[in-house]
Amino acid sequence: MVIRFLAVTVVLVSASGAVRAGEIKSVSALTEVFGDGQKITAAILDYGQEISGVSLTTEVFDVEGRTVTDVFSTPSEDGSPEGTDGRYVVVRLSPDDPGAGTVVKGGRTSSVGNPTVSVRQLKPVRTVAGNTILPDGQWHTSTGRVDLVVRDFRQAVYSDPRYGESLNYNLFVPRDYDPGRSYPLVLFMHDASATSTNVLMTLIQGNGAIVWAEPSWQERHPCFVLAPQYASATVNDNSEASEYLDITIDLIRKLSGEYSIDTDRIYTTGQSGGCMMSIAMNIKYPGFFAASYLVAGQWDASLVVPMADQKLWIVVSEGDVKAFPGMNAITDTLASHGARVARGVWDGRSTPAEFRVLTDRMEQEGANVNYAVFEKGTVVPQGIQDSPASEHIYTWTVAYNITGIREWLFAQTRGMPLNGGPGAGD
Repeated sequence: MVIRFLAVTVVLVSASGAVRAGEIKSVSALTEVFGDGQKITAAILDYGQEISGVSLTTEVFDVEGRTVTDVFSTPSEDGSPEGTDGRYVVVRLSPDDPGAGTVVKGGRTSSVGNPTVSVRQLKPVRTVAGNTILPDGQWHTSTGRVDLVVRDFRQAVYSDPRYGESLNYNLFVPRDYDPGRSYPLVLFMHDASATSTNVLMTLIQGNGAIVWAEPSWQERHPCFVLAPQYASATVNDNSEASEYLDITIDLIRKLSGEYSIDTDRIYTTGQSGGCMMSIAMNIKYPGFFAASYLVAGQWDASLVVPMADQKLWIVVSEGDVKAFPGMNAITDTLASHGARVARGVWDGRSTPAEFRVLTDRMEQEGANVNYAVFEKGTVVPQGIQDSPASEHIYTWTVAYNITGIREWLFAQTRGMPLNGGPGAGD
């Protein structure tokens, strides 16, 4: 056996193959978006040669400040688990780690942090060719990013001729878009804390926009997703909206002329301020949307009469001291003007299967307004202080994961009687 020392690289030649150290070429951080924001959920290591998956365990790597949950190799540079061998090693990380998030939230504003991950190899790994790669003892910090789903949105700026103002926005175009086919569009509008000049903030603050572009949703319901990024407040507590209400409507009309969008299946949804924008749009432009998903907002109940015949699904938390009484007043007003309202009190900790039962039960009432209230204390995660603010904010971390409500929304068509049934729609 011959041993040669060259800088930090050790090369051993034996009958079993070469033994080397320092073979990690680069590291990328893989991110995913959850109800409470974008998080780094994996480190992707490029070794430049095929790594045998059977040599990998959670004990092979250490990631600074993170919990390793799984390790595998793949030929895909975006970390997809395609096969057991490949040049890329994916080190999966717990999304529940305190340092997992890329968004720094504070008060009524949010900002993007420094989303990097540092990884160190602790034990040898084997290549498909039969060589052994030893740990080099070094921390390798990510220099690249793989932003799942977020990367599939296009960023653009709309200049509105009516007001002379510009609006940054994100647009998801269905995969394999066919101009000869007509597609629904869902508009998502963020809350005040995501107000920013960073056009991506609305995509990464939570999953209100992302869920509609997820591959699993697009397989069943191919659609456009529009997520404007507002750089200033669009609504206030006096039930007043800025000119960006009209500008957003103008943008949808423009996109409908450029793409094959089904104008009978345009939907709106939003959280907090975005919910209030949806309400204001439904009042000013009645009938523009086929249906609305309203999450944790409020508005002057005396102004909502034009919404009495519209198709709405409302979600709010009992512990939200503004949105809960506000939505109570709105639904009472709608009911007094002819709306049929279905009401239910739900446990925000319900499983997907339990939520399916709850949504089916409410949907079977055949109401045009569905009003689901989360019991106080059931939307706030363990370890977070229960307060009116947390009851408000964590409402939408639960709301957009309820598949049954999203399927109800997509089953609705403008100008047609109420449609329903699990799995209805595209």
